[in-house]
Order: sequence, then C-alpha cells, then structure tokens
Amino acid sequence: MRRVPRAALVLGLLRLCLAQANFAPYFFDNGVGSTHGNMALFSLPEDTPVGSHVYTLNGTDPEGDPVSYHISFDPSTRNIFSVDPNCGNITLVEELDREREDEIEAIISISDGLNQVAEKVVILVTDANDEAPRFIQEPYVVLVPEDTPAGNSIFKVRAVDRDTGSGGSVTYFLQNPHSTKFAMDRHSGVLRLRAGTTLDYEKVRAHFVTVVAKDGGGRLRGADVMFSATTTITVSVEDVQDMAPVFVGTPYYGYVYEDTLPGSEVLTVVAMDGDRGKPNHVLYGLVNGSDGAFEINETSGAILVTQNPAQLRKEVYELHVQVTEVSSDGHPAAHAMVPVIIRVVDLNNHPPTFYGENGPQDRFELSMYEHPPEGEILRGLKITVNDSDQGANAKFNLRLVGPGGIFRVVPQTVLNEAQVTIIVENSAAIDFETSKVLTFKLLAIEVNTPEKFSSTADVVIQLLDTNDNAPKFTSHFYVARIPENAPGSSNVMAVTAVDPDTSPWGEVKYSIYGTGANLFLIHPSTGIIYTQPWASLDAEATARYNFYVKAEDLEGRYSLAEVFITLLDVNDHYPQFAENIQEKTMVLGTPLKIEATDQDAEEPNNLVDYSITHAEPANVFDIDVHTGEIRLKKFIRSLDALHNITPGGDGSWSVEVQAKDRGSPSFSTTALLRIDITDAETLSRGPMAAFLMQTRDNPMKAVGVLAGIMAIVVAITVLISTATFWRNQKSNKVLPVRRVLRQRPSPASRTVHLEWLKFRRAKAAAKFALKEDASNENCNNNRLGSSLPPRAPAPPPPPRVLPTMGTAHWTVPTVSGSLASRQPQWSPKPKALGSPIKSALVSELKQKFEKKSVDNQAYF
Repeated sequence: MRRVPRAALVLGLLRLCLAQANFAPYFFDNGVGSTHGNMALFSLPEDTPVGSHVYTLNGTDPEGDPVSYHISFDPSTRNIFSVDPNCGNITLVEELDREREDEIEAIISISDGLNQVAEKVVILVTDANDEAPRFIQEPYVVLVPEDTPAGNSIFKVRAVDRDTGSGGSVTYFLQNPHSTKFAMDRHSGVLRLRAGTTLDYEKVRAHFVTVVAKDGGGRLRGADVMFSATTTITVSVEDVQDMAPVFVGTPYYGYVYEDTLPGSEVLTVVAMDGDRGKPNHVLYGLVNGSDGAFEINETSGAILVTQNPAQLRKEVYELHVQVTEVSSDGHPAAHAMVPVIIRVVDLNNHPPTFYGENGPQDRFELSMYEHPPEGEILRGLKITVNDSDQGANAKFNLRLVGPGGIFRVVPQTVLNEAQVTIIVENSAAIDFETSKVLTFKLLAIEVNTPEKFSSTADVVIQLLDTNDNAPKFTSHFYVARIPENAPGSSNVMAVTAVDPDTSPWGEVKYSIYGTGANLFLIHPSTGIIYTQPWASLDAEATARYNFYVKAEDLEGRYSLAEVFITLLDVNDHYPQFAENIQEKTMVLGTPLKIEATDQDAEEPNNLVDYSITHAEPANVFDIDVHTGEIRLKKFIRSLDALHNITPGGDGSWSVEVQAKDRGSPSFSTTALLRIDITDAETLSRGPMAAFLMQTRDNPMKAVGVLAGIMAIVVAITVLISTATFWRNQKSNKVLPVRRVLRQRPSPASRTVHLEWLKFRRAKAAAKFALKEDASNENCNNNRLGSSLPPRAPAPPPPPRVLPTMGTAHWTVPTVSGSLASRQPQWSPKPKALGSPIKSALVSELKQKFEKKSVDNQAYF
C-alpha cells in the first residue's frame, strides 16, 4: 500500500518537471545554394551593391515561440552585414573586395527569448573582374647596343591582375606596332627587335615603346568588362664603333696674302669620330698637294704656310688632308679624307676707278630725247671702269643709284676692267614733263674683300621734249545753262584743255561737233562757246543740247569732253484753249472740266490757273483754280432750282473763262463756254443715249468703241475657221463619196436687217429715231421716218435672230439724218419733243456725226 503512493508521487514530480522544461530554437539547414537558412556554405560576389538583401536567416522554436535573429563579427573586422531581428533578412552594409578579404567570418544566433543558439559561419566572397592589370618594377629603361641583330630579345615586362579566372589572365601588345622597330610577345611580354630593322645611334639615340597589358575580361555589376594598363619602355641605343671620322665645316678654303709670313696659320680643319657615344682620338696628316709649301699639326689640324708667298709657284693649291681614328689600344682604325683649297692673293690696295675718254673722270653728261625705245643703249656715254688689284681683290659689282627701274647697267659684275653700258629699261619714266634732268650715281663696289673699296661717278642726262602728250580737258564733261531768249553770239561757257608739252606742241586748238552743236560755235584758241549769230533758242522745242568739244595739238593729238547745255525757260507763251468758243454738256451733280495748255517748258511758266471772268447769271457756277473743273453752286441741286434762278432760260448758259499762267510776267487767255445742263435721269433712259451724251465732246471715242467690237467679231471668226480647218485636216475617217446639194440662201428679210440696226434701250431710257432729211435722196422705203446711211464699208453681217417680242429696239442714226426723240411705248407720260436740252443735244450729235462721216467715210 505504501509503494503505490510513492510511485504516484514520483510520477507526479516527473510530470511537473516536464511541464516546466523549454527547448532551445534552431536554424534550418537548407544546403548549398539556398538563400535562406543558416548561411551554410554561402558565397557572395564582390561586386554586390551595398544595401542589397543577400540572405534570409530561417529557424524555428520547438515550442512554437517567436524567434529573433542576430549576427555579429570579430571586433577586429568590419561589420559587413546587418540583420532584421524579426524576419531574418540580411543586408550588405559594407563594400566587398575579394582581393583584400576573400572570406568573412560571422556569428549568427537565433533566440526564443529564453534560449539562444549561436553558430559560426564562413561566407565566401567570389571574384568579379574589378581589377586592372598593373605593371611591376616600373619604370622600364633598357640599354641596347646599336649592332643588336634583328629578332633578338631586348626586355621582358610583367603585369599582374589580382582577379581570378579570365579576369586575371594578362596579354601584352604594342600600342603603335606599325610605327616602331620593335615587336612584343603577347603572352610572355618579351620585347624583341623586329625582323628587318636595325638600330642606329647616330640617327636615333632613344626609342620610346608603349606597351599595353589587357586582362581576359569578365563580369562586373552585370556587364562584361575588360581592363587594360599601359607603360612605356625607354630603349636607349648604345653607340658602337661603326662610323668613320667626319670633317666639320666643309668645304675648306684658305688664303695666303702677299704679306703673309712663313709659319703663319692659313686655316684649321676639324674632324671627329662618327661614333658620338664613345668617340676615339683622331690624328691629322697631309697626303699630297702641298709641294712642301704647307704642313699640318697632327693633333689640332692647323695648316701652316712654310715658305714666303713670293716663292709660291701656284696661285691655287689643293691639299688633301687625312684624319685617322686611334683606338683605345693605340691602333689606327677608320680614316677619312677631305680636300683643302688655298689661294695665293695679293693685298687689296686699289679701289675701282672710272675713266672717260681723257682719263679718270667722276662726272658724265648726256642729252637725249624723252621716251627712247626700251633696250636702247646710251651711246653718248663713254665710260670704262678698272681695278688694278689681282684675283678676288679685282672683282667688283656695278649698279646705278637713283630713280629705280629706268636704266640698267651692263655688266653688273666686273673682274679687273670693263666697258660700262647703260641701257633704257623703262621708257615711260623718261618723261620731260615730269623731270627735265635725270641724275644717277654709277657705283662700283668690291664683292669679296673685307675692305669693300668703292667709287662713284655722276651720270647727268638732259632730256629734250617731244610731242608725247595729248591735250587734256580739266573735266570730262561741262554743264551750262542759258536763258532761251539769249540773243545770237551770246557766250555760253568756256572749256579749258592743257597740253603739258612745250611750244609749239603745247598749243591747243578747240573745235566742236555733234548733232547738238549746230546752234553753237567755239573760239579755236580761248575755248569760249557761244551761240550762232543767227541762232534762235526755244526751250519748248529743244530744252537740252549735247555735243562734244575737241582739243587738238599741232600734230593731231586730241582729247574729247562732253558738253551739256540746258535752256532756261522764259515765260513767252500764252495759255491756249482748244477752241475759243466751246460747247459743253454738264450733268447735274457732275463737274465739267476745261483745259488750257501752256507751251512753256518749265514750271511755273507752264502752270495754269483758271477763273470765271463773266457769267450770266453770275451766281450759277464755281471753278477750281488749279484743275479747271466747273461745278454748279452747292445750293443748285436740281433743274427746277436752276430754272428758278433763270426762269426765262432755255437750259443753255454762256460763261467766259480765263486761263492765266504763273510766269513773270504772267499771260492769260479767255474763252467763251456754252454749257448745256441736263440731269442724270435723262441720261439713264437708255445706254445709247448715255453713250451719245458722254461722247458728244469726243466723237472719236464712239468710233473707237465700235471699231473694237468689229475687231473682236473678226478675230473670233478667224479662230473658229482655223479650228475647223485643222480639225478636218487631222481627221483620219474615210467618208463615202456622196454628192452634196447646196440650196441658194434666200435673202434675209429686210425687216430683220433693219431691226438689227436698232439700238437697244434700258427701262428708263428715251429713244431716238431717224427723221427723214429733205435733202437726202437715199430713202428707205420700207420704213417710214428712217433714212439710209451714206456709202461706206459695210458692217459685219448681223446675227440672223428674229427680234424678241416685247423688247424695245433702237435704230442707228446716220450722218444724213437728224436725231429726234421718240416716245417709248411703255412710258405713260411722254415728254415733249421740243425740250431745249434734248433738241440741242440731238442737233449737236447730228452735226458731229455728219462731220466725222464726211472725213472718215464711215458710220456708227
């Protein structure tokens, strides 16, 4: 009985302990390549951007309690990652560099609040191609002998790339392989002298070779990249003994003068080893050509004369000097030879001297005509020049000092003695009018002497005048103005021409010619232009004259100038009206214009002002002073108002108009003007009436209008005929043979012909009909009240169209009939035929039509 309670107690205690126990959390191990778990075997590329989410810690708690995550690092290292304690997301917070740190040790832990489990993990940093190759042991300077054979290795460069894989492999090449004497092995970095090339110290002492090292490329931040580096190899060429000695300052010339003492140095030759890097010592010696008169210092190269110059047998000696290299061991090596020319000369103690026909002379004179031919020799000058020295001391140059380019001297270089010749080079510059005397200095100066002895002689040339200039006017044209009322023989102007030649060639004779010169004369000596004695000038006939004036010397040389003469207008004409008595028709409300012309040529003489000098009654008309427009007074606005002013008038007024010019003195002319006044209503009764009313003052206007209409009809007919002809010509259709019978056209009805001759009228226009003239024998019997026109060219045939019923027509007035108004059929209130305005208008039109018909044998 006691065991049972003990067992139950133990079991109860065990249950109590188990109830109070808490198991620790743990990480999931998801294996290699997983991005969440316990970071076992986790690797990360070194080019991962900072701030990236790289891993997620993942674990659990057996009791299901919430867990938190932590990560820590060794205190001596950087904190590269951070972790979100709740979700376990690990973020990169420091930049990775595999070349500096390829493994990262960290301690990750998981905790449920009571228990914490920590694990040490190693994170591998994988490589990215982020490093460029780098040359080691720079700078590169190599010394290469100039006789190194082609293809030999010269130097080896080495570059390292800390990346792994293809990004860490390095290849080499030259930056400018075609412009260098070297070649590079791309794998080993060995620099070689390219085949077929040699080094030459004397030409190029140093070569600079640029080498490029390039890696194999790789991935960096998601892209394929490739890095390279460059370096320069300085190849210094080392000199070797492969060149012969070289003389400096060649060619060599020396001079021995007549006063040179024996043992004096003539000149020194200088030579040096052609190998400049390590030159050998050189020795000098004379090979031949000295004939015992010269010797050379073997170490300095100075050539000495050993004899008295008076004993030297030659004037020129050619010595051959040899220079020999001596090696470091004292043995002769390469040698070279050079010629040395030595001349034996006397002292320069005589200057050049000029001689004339009688001995030494320093002034030569000559007279000659101006403008001689180019290339002509001045034979009047007898000049000789001489230098008594010998050899180079007797060589001198000749030249003329003075105005350049006129003469040249021959010869220009003289040895000892020569005859001096002066030749004309610029004939135009030898001008008497410019300079009557030409003065030059003839200069002789030694060429190759240090003393440069010289002498001069004056050459004076007196020029003689010739007739080489034409007279020249002071102006190319002359302008003059004279009044048109100038009497005959009036002076107009004076022209002047100058001939720079001397007498008698400088005397000038004047003459004039040209179409405008008929009314003018010129004095042959003074050049005064004056009018003909009988000349009558008229500015209105000819306002301007233009002709040429000629200046001529004794031998016919001449020049021309143009003369322009303008006549100044004088007020010598009265204003003129077309007719002294004029008849005009004025439409009520429209001005009537008169015009007078003044034949004077210029303003204000030809400007006309108008005025009304007399009118009956005086209060009807106004006139524009400048234009000549006549208007009714402003208060007269109808014919009734006009008739109220002149109740007994017949519609016709007489006005005396004056035209006065603005000249001084002023002239005036008067004319009588008869004015018929009508209104617009009368003119609007028909187009023909309006037309006749408008052309009563100008009948030729009506003739021109009708002629234009006829010309248009003829042109249209010609165009239609031409088109029909060409259409028939171009037709390719073959028509059957057939007989065409044409019926003689019956004559057109006389009624139709007469109807065509009628004028059409408008709605409110009046009609005019032809009345039979008692004196006219050619009557039209088919129509009462109309007469036939006189014989004249027939008008074009009218269109064969019957008149439209209800339309009024107009008959054509002729010169043999008189115009009379006929009442239109539709007018309810016909006006009386005896209206004074209408009767005057009809009468005037009849007279003008008859006059034009007689003159032109035509009708309207």
